[in-house]
Amino acid sequence: MPFYPRSFSKLLLVGFALVALPLMFALINNAISIDQLGNLSQKAVYQAVQATQNSRKLAELIPAMERVAHQMIILGDQGLLDNYEVHRKQLLDAASEFSSLPFDTEQRNALREIVREEEAIYELLANPSARPEELQKAVRAFVVLGERAQAINQRSNALIDREVENMRATARQAQQITLWQLLALFPVVMFLVVGFTILIARPIRQIDAAIRRLGQADFSAKVAVGGPEDLQQLGQRLDWMRERLSDLEQQKNRFLRHMSHELKTPLTALREGAELLSEEVVGKLTPEQREIAEILRHNSIELQKLIEDLLSFGASQAHRPEVELERVEVRRAVNRVIEDQKLALRAKRLQLDVDVQDLTLSADSEKVRVMLDNLVSNAIKFSPPGGTIRISAVRQGEHIELNVADDGPGIASDEKALVFEPFYRGRHAADALVKGTGIGLSVVRDYAQMHGGTAEVVGGTAGAHIRVRLPLTRDRAGAVEATPAPATEAVR
Repeated sequence: MPFYPRSFSKLLLVGFALVALPLMFALINNAISIDQLGNLSQKAVYQAVQATQNSRKLAELIPAMERVAHQMIILGDQGLLDNYEVHRKQLLDAASEFSSLPFDTEQRNALREIVREEEAIYELLANPSARPEELQKAVRAFVVLGERAQAINQRSNALIDREVENMRATARQAQQITLWQLLALFPVVMFLVVGFTILIARPIRQIDAAIRRLGQADFSAKVAVGGPEDLQQLGQRLDWMRERLSDLEQQKNRFLRHMSHELKTPLTALREGAELLSEEVVGKLTPEQREIAEILRHNSIELQKLIEDLLSFGASQAHRPEVELERVEVRRAVNRVIEDQKLALRAKRLQLDVDVQDLTLSADSEKVRVMLDNLVSNAIKFSPPGGTIRISAVRQGEHIELNVADDGPGIASDEKALVFEPFYRGRHAADALVKGTGIGLSVVRDYAQMHGGTAEVVGGTAGAHIRVRLPLTRDRAGAVEATPAPATEAVR
């Protein structure tokens, strides 16, 4: 089991922190690289400026010193030596600044030669007893100094180019490092994102599955939710609700069974009395009395039907009844249901359009009868007087389709998923002359599922059309027990 923090909020916080940690590491590393690159660039620019300024200063000071030396020789004025010393001090300062720059050996040698040769020139110019030939030779030495200054200037330019290239190489290296970091961090971040998504989604999926089972009235599986403690406590509350709903469901089923059995006793007496009156056992009845007795008899049959529906629903909810397979002739089952509903059909002057193929399947005959009876009685309930109810049974591949359709108000699209729910009667139930319990179609769906089939609403709102699909089973020889032989009947 994975380790979870104590609360769901802490799990989210840890997940976001771990996902953000590699990104923060990459960001800090990139900031350090950019800072180093900036410092290097600043240093390179500073050195380039210093080298350029000092090179230009050398190039300007040597000709100026040469002019002063010429003037001293021509005029013979030793007082001009002060001007020379001013330029000489500036030259030495520039040479001192140059020495702190990252020059190569050739540049340093050239700079030392300039300082050394200028020192020799200064000693001659400062010597009052120096001969004119020596002074002329000293002045001509400035040409060599100028050439050396030009060489230093060229090497300074080369230094600038080299530093610029170093900056470019450093920038490319930083860019490559950043790219490799991103490529390395991407799978790490994706792994963390996917991992924490699974950790976060796992208890949520467990809660969702538990709520779905509770919504489908499946109270058999215990609710177990992993993850943080607060979600585990939520799972415990859901399990408590599951047990509570299971107890309420059992109490409801017990109430339905008890009430149904309690109602059957007085109903039996009421129906027997109505039968005796209708058969005129206690004496001759007037037409008005006979009509009243017929009304009592008809309504007692309807009430018995409702009670039987309650008993069937309670039995199917209390436990899954066994399906006793036997050979069921579909046409005979349909005719039996029509015979049972003949009085209700006659009362509303309904017509039947029956198209039942001569099919035989292996199923529970009583449950097939109950499904057909509920479908037909539901169609009778919502059909307008003088309408038509269409009943068909056809083979489709390895299934038999039982279809019952009427001319009633139909079933709205938003009610198609609800009409098979227990006690749901629909928005048109209030307009029906005979009020039902809303469990007839629920029993149809349950019995169809017991046989491995389905029950569904077909078509639009122009009349209700219910279809039940039951699978065909194979006999011992492997042949499907169904023989198509269309037959059409009309019953009034």
